[in-house]
Order: sequence, then structure tokens, then C-alpha cells
Amino acid sequence: MRLVRKDLEKDNAGQVTLVPEEPEDMWHTYNLLQVGDSLRASTIRKVQTESATGSVGSNRVRTTLTLCVEAIDFDSQACQLRVKGTNIQENEYVKMGAYHTIELEPNRQFTLAKKQWDSVVLERIEQACDPAWSADVAAVVMQEGLAHVCLVTPSMTLTRAKVEVNIPRKRKGNCSQHDRALERFYEQVVQAIQRHINFEVVKCVLVASPGFVREQFCDYMFQQAVKTDNKLLLENRSKFLQVHSSSGHKYALKEALCDPAVTSRLSDTKAAGEVKALDDFYKMLQHEPDRAFYGLKHVEKANEAMAIDTLLISDELFRHQDVATRTRYVKLVDSVRENMGTVRIFSSLHVSGEQLGQLTGVAAILRFPVAELSDQEDESSSEED
Repeated sequence: MRLVRKDLEKDNAGQVTLVPEEPEDMWHTYNLLQVGDSLRASTIRKVQTESATGSVGSNRVRTTLTLCVEAIDFDSQACQLRVKGTNIQENEYVKMGAYHTIELEPNRQFTLAKKQWDSVVLERIEQACDPAWSADVAAVVMQEGLAHVCLVTPSMTLTRAKVEVNIPRKRKGNCSQHDRALERFYEQVVQAIQRHINFEVVKCVLVASPGFVREQFCDYMFQQAVKTDNKLLLENRSKFLQVHSSSGHKYALKEALCDPAVTSRLSDTKAAGEVKALDDFYKMLQHEPDRAFYGLKHVEKANEAMAIDTLLISDELFRHQDVATRTRYVKLVDSVRENMGTVRIFSSLHVSGEQLGQLTGVAAILRFPVAELSDQEDESSSEED
């Protein structure tokens, strides 16, 4: 994402002009937009024209519209963003109040105006415009007959390809059918890797599986690369890292990202930092439950006691349509930072963010136990009983 211009007043009202350059920038924009904002962008509009003879025709024209945002639709797989609203600035093609849907396009600038730019939204713009936050991890999560090729960006886990091949069981004295099917499966996974992974950007490719599937697959891939003189794979051999996972399903990627060998390799990526924070939270919940809280009310109580060391919060909560509820989450983030705590905002499209969402979307690791809160929990549970 490229920041063209930022005009904010003292009360944090104002507008920013941005140019989305990567598909992931649409995800950032989706998180910036709220109902009631004003969006100005170039779009295609179908208009009716009347010729001198009186015949009516219609043609498509490119025009720039300013909409008051009413609905936002994001397609996470295609990374496409459509914004529907009413026109608030009349031009020769579109009347005031007319409905229109703008599909934001890569490399075309748009201007977004808000009555109030809060700290969370401004931080997201900084992150989106920082080139260090680009996708630099790829993963192949596999088991016999099933593989997912994913890109792990700082904000989301994108499934780029799913490979499924039926592998017959080994029969006594005849393994040829099984071996042929397995080879066909491996070949399709290799093709998916070459098609969907940009080795110029990716620093590391995780190959995760149960058992020995990953070793057998990597042996096959690099033997074939030597035979066919595949320079792309041979030159990037050092980027492949084999790790254990319980299955070939996408959710098993979280285990792979938790592997100590992986975390040290990916120590400079935001994705690894979030996975580690969530892992630390679960460990704390298991061993010192008085220092691990989740749920907004409990986390707010812990914050009042200045006890929060690390706040884990899902970006989904900042997309809440109710302004008061959204403001409550923003205040929590600002307060934790003022009290010298660390805030980690998780993406709801990332595997770690999905898991945090199952824990209400907000959790905290505390510096010290908050006794009164634990007592309150005990009292409320005894009342329920």
C-alpha cells in the first residue's frame, strides 16, 4: 500500500489518499472502512445516452464518485473489495443520492474520509504502507493424498491450492498402484508449489506432515528437480524447512508455526510473533490460570488493575458496526499501551486469529494474578450452581 496524502485535523477528523498495490492491501482497506465513511474512487458506471435523432442507448463510462459507505463486501480468496453506498457529490453522470457499487482496483488511488480516525486504524495504515510487512512465508501442509499450499502473510493465511488424489492401499506383494498414485500426487503438489509460490518474496517454505510424508515428498521433489534441471527449485532448496503436523488440513498449520525450529527461522515475521503470543497464553492458562484471562469484561477488569502484560485482540472486533462497542475496544488497546503493556492485533483470516476468535476474540497474559477477579469468578459460578 502506498500513502499519497494524509490530511487530519486536531480532532482526528480528515482524510487519507492511498494506492493499493498488492492483493493483501484490499484486506487492509476492508479493515479501514466503516459504514458512514466517505469513499472517493474511480469507477465504471453504465449511463444512458440520447442521440440527436432521439434514439436511446447505454454505454459504460469511467467516472470518479464519492459515496457515503453503506455496505462493504470482501472476498478473501480473490482479495476483491466492493463498497456500496449513495452518491454524495453530483457529477454529469450520477445524481445525488443515487446508489452505486465501487470495486476498488489495484494501483488506482482512493480517498477515504472519516469523522474520527482512531489509533487502531492509523496503526493499520502504517503497517500496510511498511514494505517489511509483505508475505514472506509459504507452507505446504500434507498427508498421503491431501495437500494445501498456503501463503502465510502478516495478516492472513491464504490457501492457494488444494491437491487431492485417491491413494489405493498397499497390497501384499503388489504396491505398484499405491506407488504410482503417490507419485502422481507428489507431482501435482510440486506443480502447485511452482505455480503459487513467488521465491523472490518468500523467505521460507514450510513442508508439514504427519509421519514420513514430508521427507518422502522432498526427496521426490529434489530428485525430479535434478533430473529435469529445475533451477527454480534447486536454487531455493535451502528455503524448504520440514516440520511435523498432525494432518494435511489447513488448521494443522498452527502446530507447524509453533515448532521452535520454525519460530527461530521466522523470528522476524509478524505471523510467528502472533502464534508465539497465543501459545504463551495457552501455556499460562494451563499452568497459571490466574494470569490468563479472556472475554472483554474480565480483560477490562485486569486492565483496571494495570495487570496486563500482553493483550491479544482480533481485528474482527474493530469492524463492529456499533460505534460505542468499537470505541470500547479501541480504548482498551490505548489503555494497555499507556500502562506499558504489549498489544498484538490478530487477523481473523490468520490461523492464529481464527483460534483467538474461539476465545471471544480478546485475551490477556497478566503480569501478576488479579485475586479479586478470580474470587468474583468463583462467586458467580457458585451462584449459578
